[in-house]
Amino acid sequence: MLLAGCGGKESSGTIMVTGSSTVAPVVADAAKEYEASHPGVRIEVQSGGSLRGITDASTGVADLGMISRALKQDETAKLTAHTLAMDGVCVVLHQDNPVKQLDRQQLIDIYTKTITNWKEVGGNNATIVVANKAEGRSTLEVFLHYLGLDNADVKADVIVGENLHVIHSVVGNPHTIGYVSIGTASAEEKAGTPIRLVITDGKTPTMESVKDGSFPITRPLNIVTGAETSPAAQAFLDYLMSTEIHGIVEKHFFVPVR
Repeated sequence: MLLAGCGGKESSGTIMVTGSSTVAPVVADAAKEYEASHPGVRIEVQSGGSLRGITDASTGVADLGMISRALKQDETAKLTAHTLAMDGVCVVLHQDNPVKQLDRQQLIDIYTKTITNWKEVGGNNATIVVANKAEGRSTLEVFLHYLGLDNADVKADVIVGENLHVIHSVVGNPHTIGYVSIGTASAEEKAGTPIRLVITDGKTPTMESVKDGSFPITRPLNIVTGAETSPAAQAFLDYLMSTEIHGIVEKHFFVPVR
């Protein structure tokens, strides 16, 4: 939180930012750049899920919250959303899994265990291991909204939290199916992690398909603020909303908001 000062935007202090593990790497990189040119400011970036970002920004525990979805109607009374970038949610498999595309109905059937063997969708004769996100993760909400399912409908074998937990589950067991941010998955694939981003409803998960709106599961990545924002936090927020960080946004395979 801000440790006061009369220097306005240049006040020294600590800015606390918490929430979505999808948004956190972008904000963390932007924070490093910002701190370099604002030596009196320290920015703490902690993940923990969008629900944490909502709660912490609402209660004043954090100066800024990170959420990887739009605000819900009942949340807009306490919070204001500032869109940092656009992202998509994609299905990921191990690169050794021969399945390259799945449609919405197949995903519904897999996540409700109507389909339980990969051979039913053109894969190997192996039992499907379903990884689902934990409650409070907006990736879960966005994915289930697309499928038209409630979390109670999902029959999961593994419950995971952060995006990288999903990636590790898929890498650790080639029969696992999971879903994560396109940005996270693209960065991991580029780094050589043995995963495949699955074509969904005929659309390839890329920055381009998110940008042109053709990919079926897209979402805004938002910074949220509560009723009051300190001068130091507002100055950092202004920086996050500027074109100056578009390079950082694209480096993480997200689409900057122009």
